[in-house]
Amino acid sequence: MQRLSALKEEVEPWKALAHRVEELRGLLELVASEGDESLADEIALDVGEVAKELERLEFRLLLGGEYDDHDAILAVHAGAGGTDSQDWTEMLLRMYLRWAERRDHKSRILDSSAGEDAGLKSATIEVSGRYAYGYLKAERGVHRLVRLSPFDAAHRRHTSFALVEVMPAIEDQVEIEVNPDDLRIETFRASGPGGQHVQKSSTAVRITHLPTGVVAACQNERSQSQNKAMAMKVLRSRLLELELRKREEEQARLKGEHVEAGWGNQIRSYVLHPYTMVKDHRTGYEVGDVEAVLNGEIDEFVEAYLKSRVGEA
Repeated sequence: MQRLSALKEEVEPWKALAHRVEELRGLLELVASEGDESLADEIALDVGEVAKELERLEFRLLLGGEYDDHDAILAVHAGAGGTDSQDWTEMLLRMYLRWAERRDHKSRILDSSAGEDAGLKSATIEVSGRYAYGYLKAERGVHRLVRLSPFDAAHRRHTSFALVEVMPAIEDQVEIEVNPDDLRIETFRASGPGGQHVQKSSTAVRITHLPTGVVAACQNERSQSQNKAMAMKVLRSRLLELELRKREEEQARLKGEHVEAGWGNQIRSYVLHPYTMVKDHRTGYEVGDVEAVLNGEIDEFVEAYLKSRVGEA
């Protein structure tokens, strides 16, 4: 029933658009036969709206990957830059939470590790909404921030880095085999800001997949069993993303392209000083309103990236 509902959601907008086109065609024929130009402006406005809707639906066709319509699990990790990079990690987390809010997607923090002085060392969230993974997969890679550091007494310019990982949230029926003997499961007390919010019992769970070294943790659920279930979900998603990445690298190798994984692949720069600009290095797309981007307005970057990959499929 979920699959049927999803397919109807795909088909119905195209049917509605086709119906609008037929109505406009009939109206144009009527105007042409009677020579009545009074409706010309209204028809022109309707044609413009139909063209915009067609462009929107055609873009949706780019989100036709196997898992593009799934929910997403997104992780942000502080990189080089010390306290500034940890603050940058928290800023990126806020950006993605605001993006989810703007699109009426649900989001929740699954795990987070606070920085020593400020910000976050890392954080993992789940974003639930149609095509969440299809959009957010464009955010994978290293994000660079250039600004006057609020943590530097001399107020000098600092460059900070953070790594964003994005994985499709998958259900149990997806074939990702995980041998229980390959898992190391640890429990620990959930970290927090201190005081009454610090848990006294070991409810947080960390699961390590020994063959690959992939680690997943969850500490924000109410019980150890809930944290374990969510950590397993994150682990399965990480293993799936690892498999998808291997496929992409193999395809790139067969095409003769150089594949560079890890921290060397910087995808976007956010510059706050000496000028303001956000630039995506993969597409060349850039905007000057950094504040709007950090408040979650990243759709134009995502769409430019997805459109640039059409010829690579």
